[in-house]
Amino acid sequence: MNIGEAAQASGVSAKMIRHYESIGLVETPPRTEGGYRRYDERAVHTLRFVRRARNLGFSLDEIRDLLSLWRDRGRASADVKALTLRHVADLEQRIAELAAMRDTLRQLAQHCSGDERPDCPILADIADVPGTGDACHAAREEQGCH
Repeated sequence: MNIGEAAQASGVSAKMIRHYESIGLVETPPRTEGGYRRYDERAVHTLRFVRRARNLGFSLDEIRDLLSLWRDRGRASADVKALTLRHVADLEQRIAELAAMRDTLRQLAQHCSGDERPDCPILADIADVPGTGDACHAAREEQGCH
């Protein structure tokens, strides 16, 4: 099949397929005499694997490792599990960071009057203007802002 058909069958855009090939994540397929890429079912299966791993948030380097492990039938499942658990730990850290951002923004929004006046504790906090910002700092003792 050509790149368009492979893109449709795998759910990976033709642009991303070319990118993955250019960085060596997936093999560049053989070409026809006219120079067109020709993909087989194995290549499409690999592209589906990459798409699913990306949907699970794995980085390109992690996907490269996963592909290597997937292709190695003599691999230890412990290696796959260890890589996955490292990824889970990274996700948990990112989730905690996002939750902290959400909490800070929620607290800042609570301290914003949201009226026609120009003063804004949200912008002051973001700009880190001494003495005017950090609505959370002023409210920490009062409400336990994080």
